[in-house]
Amino acid sequence: MSGHFPFSGNTNRVSVFGFYERYNLNPAMQEKYYKWWYDWAKNFVMNDPDLKAVKGQEFNHYPYGQHSHVDFHLRQGTWTTSLVDLGGFIKGSIFGKMSEEEMHKLDEDHHNFLHHLEEEAKQSPRAPQPEIGWFRHF
Repeated sequence: MSGHFPFSGNTNRVSVFGFYERYNLNPAMQEKYYKWWYDWAKNFVMNDPDLKAVKGQEFNHYPYGQHSHVDFHLRQGTWTTSLVDLGGFIKGSIFGKMSEEEMHKLDEDHHNFLHHLEEEAKQSPRAPQPEIGWFRHF
């Protein structure tokens, strides 16, 4: 069921950046998308005694993860690397605690939110891909 999320499979920066590109999300909308997941994960963690004890302090700052506020050599990759970190935590620690019904609800909520962002993207599309690709070393 979790295959519909950009961090569900073999996730890396390129696959998440490709997800943002597929849905035409500019950096501001990428942050909105990330924030949706951050808020959802934080709420889940704070309502689960085990996760709260172990990971709760990691949600004291925004964004989550070791790559927060880091763009590496990538242009416009901040929300890509942040989602890889957060998504890895969600996939590895939260999804296993969820029931099938909870996963279906999450999938439906995600679908609706993504549809909303797609409509918003039509009003403010992302900048076109440069001639030298985003992930090329030069």
